[in-house]
Formats: sequence, structure tokens, C-alpha cells
Amino acid sequence: MSGGVSRRRLLALAGAGLAAGLVGAGPARAQAVYSQIYDAKRKKWIDYDPSRAQQYYQAYGSVPAEFKRQLVPFRTAEKPGTIIIDGDRHFLYLVQPDFKAIRYGIGVGRDGFGWAGIVSIGRMVEWPSWTPPPEMIARDPRSAQWANGMPGGPDNPLGARAMYLYEGGKDTIYRIHGTAEPWSIGLNISSGCIRLNNDDVTDLYSRVAIKTKVIVLMSGAALYRGV
Repeated sequence: MSGGVSRRRLLALAGAGLAAGLVGAGPARAQAVYSQIYDAKRKKWIDYDPSRAQQYYQAYGSVPAEFKRQLVPFRTAEKPGTIIIDGDRHFLYLVQPDFKAIRYGIGVGRDGFGWAGIVSIGRMVEWPSWTPPPEMIARDPRSAQWANGMPGGPDNPLGARAMYLYEGGKDTIYRIHGTAEPWSIGLNISSGCIRLNNDDVTDLYSRVAIKTKVIVLMSGAALYRGV
């Protein structure tokens, strides 16, 4: 997918455990980085690719613990209710009072589909239909069968909920949405949209509203590990 996000200055995050003074211009295409997870047994960060992700999900029925929804310490000048997306680390933060945030694991854009900017939620839909854009049909002719729209449901690529991201009152064509592939959380796998598992996107959907501010960090402006 491609977006129409205008050039904006990104938030400079400060405080314990956060990147300080990092800014960038959107809608810059962010170079996607490979995902990693922490191996507690070997005490090291290891690559986390689609094959490993599917094996893990088949073995445990869930994603690694770090990608599960949880309340974490989070220092930011942004108001509670703001969404901050750290694509490098595959986390979405929903800012809460008292320097905390609800952290969700996400899947993000693969190489060439990363992006960054400051947008807002312009539309919210439960069990949305999905229509592949012409660019996707050109890349993947199999998607042409849904050129007039795929009805919402458990097999729909947008999953249980979709929050459509707008800039200047216009649809950027990027979304925060669910997924029919829950094993894909923590990976660079989408065409630029931000995906959560269906339970998490339903939870997030219940906590936000139209006009919610969404900050998508550039590659290289990720929050430090351990936050």
C-alpha cells in the first residue's frame, strides 16, 4: 500500500529508557529491519523470521511473551490516549496516565513498505471488508478476485477491527487492523499497515476514538530495548 502522509516532524522522546531527541521527517519510507526476540536460555537476541514464528506459534499456541499485551513503564510528553508505534521493535504503545502504556505486539511493513509520520484515526470499523489496491493486484494477481471487496470475517486480512489512518482529513491508505495470521506478530510482513492479533486489536479498538493521534516512528528512531 502507499500513503499520502505529508512531511511532519516526529516526536522527540525523552526519559529513562527512551530515545532522547530523536526526530525525523514523514512520510519517509523507513527501511524495515529484521525482527529479533530475546532468548532467555542463551541470553542473547536472535533473529525471528516467518519460519521461526510459525514454528513457535504451532508449538505454544501464542506469540513470544514480549509480543503479548502488557502494561509497561513509559515516559513521554504525549497525552494519555496517544498511540506511538515503534516499528523497529514491533510494538504499539497506547499512552496511559502516570507514565505507563499498554504495549501491544505488532506486525509491520516488510522491506520497502515501511513509513513514518504523525496521523490520526479517521474511521473505525468492526469486521471490515477488504479491497486490495491496484498496486497490490499488480504485484499479486491472486488478489484480483477481491477487486470488488472481500466481506469481513475471520479469514479477512483486516481481521476483527480496523482503524483507518488519516492525515489532513484524507485517508492515507494505511490501517491499524487485526489479522488472520496471528503467528505473524513481531515480523516485517505487511504492505505498510500495522497488524495486531484479533484479541489485541479488539482491545485497542475499545480504548480509542476518532481523531486519536498516532505517531509512527522512523526506522532508527526506535525506543531502546528493555522499555
